[in-house]
Amino acid sequence: MTSVSPAPARPGRQRSLLRSLTVQAARIALALFFAFPIVFMLVSSLKPDQQIFGDLDGVKAFLPVGHLSLDNYSGVFDRVPAARFLLNSIGISAVTVVLGIFVNSLAAFALSRMRWRGKKIVLAAVIATLIVPFETFALPLVWWVNQLPWLQVNGFHLTLIEGWLDTYQVQILPFVANAFSIFLFHQYFQSIPKELDEAAVIDGASWFGIYRRIVMPLSGPAIATVAILTFLPAWNSYLWPLMVVQSENLRPVMVGIQYFFQLNPSWGQIMAYSSMITVPVLALFVAFQRVFVSSIASSGVKG
Repeated sequence: MTSVSPAPARPGRQRSLLRSLTVQAARIALALFFAFPIVFMLVSSLKPDQQIFGDLDGVKAFLPVGHLSLDNYSGVFDRVPAARFLLNSIGISAVTVVLGIFVNSLAAFALSRMRWRGKKIVLAAVIATLIVPFETFALPLVWWVNQLPWLQVNGFHLTLIEGWLDTYQVQILPFVANAFSIFLFHQYFQSIPKELDEAAVIDGASWFGIYRRIVMPLSGPAIATVAILTFLPAWNSYLWPLMVVQSENLRPVMVGIQYFFQLNPSWGQIMAYSSMITVPVLALFVAFQRVFVSSIASSGVKG
C-alpha cells in the first residue's frame, strides 16, 4: 500500500502566516517600547538613589538587580501624608465618575432619544466646547465658584456660606458635566433601536423609565468608557487643586508630587510615589479594556 505524502503548503498561506507573525512581532516591540518608562519607574522605586544613577548607563536600569528593598515606599509615608492624599483622590474620582455617568447620560438621552426643537443646535454647542482649553476659563471659574453658596453643618444647625474654595465639592462639581462624555453617550444611544422606546411608551413607561430600564442596561460599554475617561482627569488633576485648595488634608495625590522636590529630592521615593499613583490607573484600564475598545468602535457605527 502506497503512502500519500502531505501536500506542500500553499505560497499564499505562507505569506499570510509570515504577515501575521510580522504584525504580532511589531505589536510586541511597540508594547515593550511604551512599557519601558513604566518598567523603569517600578524597578527604580526598589533601588537607592546611588544605584539608580549608577545603572543608567546600561540595561540594568530596567532590571530588578542590585540592592532591592521597600525603603522608598516606607519613606514616602514618612515624607508626605500619602494615605490621606490617596483617600482624597479615590473619593473625589469615585464621586466625579458616578455623578458624571448620571448627568452626562441624562443629557445624551435627551439629545438622542427625545423629540424637541433645537436639540441639534444644543448638541453642536456642546461639541464646540471641546475646542476650548481648560486654561482659558480656569481663572473665571475660580471667581465663579468663590461666589456660589453652600450649606455647612455646624452641630445641629445648617448655615449658608458663600464660596467653595478649599472644599471637596470645588474639586468635583465643576467637572461632572463633560462634553465628550455627552457626545460618546449620544453616539452609543443612537445605535440602540428606537422601536424599543415606542414599545415601552405603549406599555406606559415614562421617558425616565425608558432611560433607566432600557437604554442604560444596554449601554454597558459606553458606561465603562465614560467611567475611565472621567476617572483619568479626576485622578490626574493638578493645576485646579493648586488654585483652589490650600488645606493639606484636602489635597489629591498629584499635588503631593511637589513635596518631593522641596529640600533634597529623593528620586527613589519619587519613583515609589509615582508607582503608587500609577498602578490604580493601569489596573482600571486593564479591567475595562475590552468594553473600552468595544464602546469606542460602536460610537462610530451610527450618527
